[in-house]
Amino acid sequence: MRLSEFRQALSNEFGEGYGRVLTRDLILTPFGCTADQALAGGASARDVWLALCAETDVPKARWYGAGLPAARS
Repeated sequence: MRLSEFRQALSNEFGEGYGRVLTRDLILTPFGCTADQALAGGASARDVWLALCAETDVPKARWYGAGLPAARS
C-alpha cells in the first residue's frame, strides 16, 4: 500500500476531516505513537492502516483499503 492509497482509504473510511484527526491524535498500540508519527518514522503504510483499523474497530471486511485485494469469503 502506497502512502497515497493509505490517504485514500483513510478518507473513504473515516472522511477527510476525521481521518486527519485520527492520524494526528490516536495512539496506535502496536507502534506506541500516532499514525502520522509511525509513517514519518518509516513504518509501512499498510501496517499503519491495519493498526488504525484494529484500534478503531473497523469491520475486518473493510480492512483491505485501497490497493489491496478484498478478502475472499
